[in-house]
Amino acid sequence: MINQFGSFSLYLSLFCSSYLIYKSFVSQTTINKRLGENVFSVLSVQLVLTLISFFSLIYAFVISDFSNITVYNNSHTLKPLFYKISGAWGNHEGSLLLWLLVLIVFLYIFFITTKKLNLKYRLLTIFFQQIIIFGFLLFIIFTSNPFLNIFPVPEEGLGLNPILQDPALAIHPPLLYVGYVGTSLIFSSSLATLVCGTINKTWASHIKNWILISWIFLSVGILLGSIWAYYELGWGGFWFWDPVENVSLMPWLCLTALLHTIIVLKNRNLFHGWTIILSITTFSLSMSGTFLVRSGILNSIHTFANDPTRGVFILIFLFILIVISVFIFFFNQKNIPDNLKKTYLISKETGILINNWFMMFFLSVVLIGTAYPIFLEVINDSKISVGPPFYHKLMVPFLIPFLFFMTVGPRTKWIKDKLMKFNLSQIILFVICLLISYLVTSITNTKYLFSLLLFSLSFYLFFNVIRSFSLKNSTLSQKVSHLGFSLFILSILLNGILSKEISSNMKVGDEINFMNKKITFENIKIEDGANFKTLIGNFKLHDRSQVTDFKPEIRIYNQPETITSEADISSSLYSDNFLVFSLLKSDGYFNVRYQYKPLMFWIWFSILIMSLGAIISFLRKNEK
Repeated sequence: MINQFGSFSLYLSLFCSSYLIYKSFVSQTTINKRLGENVFSVLSVQLVLTLISFFSLIYAFVISDFSNITVYNNSHTLKPLFYKISGAWGNHEGSLLLWLLVLIVFLYIFFITTKKLNLKYRLLTIFFQQIIIFGFLLFIIFTSNPFLNIFPVPEEGLGLNPILQDPALAIHPPLLYVGYVGTSLIFSSSLATLVCGTINKTWASHIKNWILISWIFLSVGILLGSIWAYYELGWGGFWFWDPVENVSLMPWLCLTALLHTIIVLKNRNLFHGWTIILSITTFSLSMSGTFLVRSGILNSIHTFANDPTRGVFILIFLFILIVISVFIFFFNQKNIPDNLKKTYLISKETGILINNWFMMFFLSVVLIGTAYPIFLEVINDSKISVGPPFYHKLMVPFLIPFLFFMTVGPRTKWIKDKLMKFNLSQIILFVICLLISYLVTSITNTKYLFSLLLFSLSFYLFFNVIRSFSLKNSTLSQKVSHLGFSLFILSILLNGILSKEISSNMKVGDEINFMNKKITFENIKIEDGANFKTLIGNFKLHDRSQVTDFKPEIRIYNQPETITSEADISSSLYSDNFLVFSLLKSDGYFNVRYQYKPLMFWIWFSILIMSLGAIISFLRKNEK
């Protein structure tokens, strides 16, 4: 009964979408107040229907209704309630249903918060957004229906992948989806304002809020995913250039460039074309990520690689959307205002433009590193992996001028500024940063190319941002966000040169020495968990006079039968001590990996500071 109820709601939602597409398109010439009320009513019905469908799936998971094939494939009666609920979106079908719900919720909020704006613009935004919703509904109903029945009804389910049974990963997908779906509304709104010829300051002020919302949720979603991979997968770092990680990073880079561009449009009425192109590109990258994750192409621990035909559907749908958007862009170029205002070389808008070009370069590097192995395999069936060295060698040289312009740019004025006069304090500050960097690289014996200059500019940016809080040359949100970014870069660089690692095969009673520390394997005990048995290793880390206990686990899940390693991490404001162990075939031996990771807390915290800056900008509506 639940399955039929949820499935029937999706079909009715598809009917509502068809009506809204038709009504919003044919009503462009006969706009009236009653039309807006009718559209609002149908939108409300569609939202209610989608909520019914989504909560029907959650209910099926909670009561372990194994007549539902999605529940059967991803749940188990022994699974804790929290993971039964999160399991509703921890799979391909459920995640798409959640995506659909967020799409409709965002459109609903958009319509009720834009009553003072042009009704034609609002209807066109609904038209483009409903095309996306219609496509997702077709995709869900005909290729990924979460309400299919299975007969005879099994007595027990297969269970959820154990590594997905984690609080961070239960929250991570919804946050990420909100960020992704926000780009769809930006996309629809940009096409609508392009057709209406209303790319102006008023529209920029309105759409900036949606860009900020998307950027905040995408940032926090990526952060939670990275933290989860750090402690759950045992990779032991903040970023691994995993293809699925890259898939979320690419729209984030484009969205960051768009956020800076919309500020110029709002304050100087410039960069109209840039804004529309970045809006289309950001959404295209979000959809491309959806295709790659669900196509079976990417080899990653957290892909939905079940059925390549699903990826083909999304690829065709994405192709249609891109063709439509490019067609609209070129045939409505007359509606893009000419930049009649002269842009001077020394100005804030020029600094933002340079920032955008750097962002596009970093985006291109990540895109090539992610897509090249795919195309190579298609062409000659060769499998290669692109790892950190590729990204580091291409990005680090360009990070140096990027940091320089990021330091100088916020200090310039709008419209036109003069070349900075000789500033003794700035020169002294840079010399101090140079000396600090020289000491850091010398003590750590760092011999990477450009390392001295990279550290110098990182410290220089950090100290300049701190100094800016006493000046009035920029907004509070910008200062806070740039503080977070400068802290992020500095923490990453120091983490990279100070991190240490050792891997060794040990059995109970063994000890190893590393970095003037001693690691002792004391004993092992076995305990029963909610739906698993766990081997808990007892290790002691002797660091001078301090002794730290570590209790990493090897969990053996019964449904499905899976073995996972759970790291134990001793964290402080200064460093993380990371220890994980795993089973070996040799009797009595385990592989033990210990990592010393400095400043991990500040890497995570800096992203929250950046997000706080965006929140301040969202709350301060009149901030420039």
